[in-house]
Order: sequence, then C-alpha cells, then structure tokens
Amino acid sequence: MALKRGDIIPNFSLKDQNNEEFDSSSIIGQKPVIIYFYPKNFTPGCTKEACQFRDTYQDFQDYGAEVIGISNDSQKSHQKFAQKHELPFILLSDSQNKVRKKFGVKKSLLGMVPGRETFVVDKNGQLIYRFNSLDASKHMKKALKVIKDL
Repeated sequence: MALKRGDIIPNFSLKDQNNEEFDSSSIIGQKPVIIYFYPKNFTPGCTKEACQFRDTYQDFQDYGAEVIGISNDSQKSHQKFAQKHELPFILLSDSQNKVRKKFGVKKSLLGMVPGRETFVVDKNGQLIYRFNSLDASKHMKKALKVIKDL
C-alpha cells in the first residue's frame, strides 16, 4: 500500500555507500528528510538528479534537512557513483526492493524500470509531500520548495 500525505514514515534499515548499516530512526523524526528513489546509478537521468541534489545540498542543510537517495544498486556501485560525482549525501542500497515496496513506489515504463519518486518528510517523521515523475529535473526543485515552505 502506498504512503500518502500525513502518514508516518515506516522504519527501515539498509546498507549505505560505505557498506555501513543505516537505520532510518537515526534521522527520521529528528529533522526534515528528502528521500528520493531513483532507477539506476550512472544513467543520464539519475546522474542529473543526483547532481542537482548535490548542487543544492547546502540549501537543504541550511533548512535543517537531510537528503537520502535510494536505488537497488549495490553498495559498491553507490560508492563509485558517490565518488565520481562528489555526492555528499547518503545513498542506500535497496537490492531486494523492500523499502521501495514499503513506500509504495511503483515501476515505470510499462513496469520495466524502477520508479522515480521523491518523498519529503517533516521533522516529526510525517510525509508532507510525494512527487512521482520520470522527469529527473523536477524532483530537487519541488523538494526544495516544500522544505523552504516548512
């Protein structure tokens, strides 16, 4: 079942790009969080999206928010992707698509591509905005606007 506005974000645990266990309760419910799900490292759209979040990361930090990217790529792939593009935020490996399912992120392009969806969570762990679009260029802008309006 898909998360909807007002829902509390479910707890989850995944490995990050440094092969360390990330527990969502360490951040969710502590500060605003942008969680963006994306299809695949090193593809043009996903690289563009990650670099947009990188280029505005300090803006998110200035508003007290954290950014987390999630795909089903391996930790090793995430590490290479983060290093190559100097990504300062957390990348999580959801290789079994368990968290993607918890959030209700559906596949795109006739079910062939993992979906691209962004969730904005307030400091209490409540979902305040959800945006689904294959167009990678819109996610960061929408998320930043929501964070600014908090």
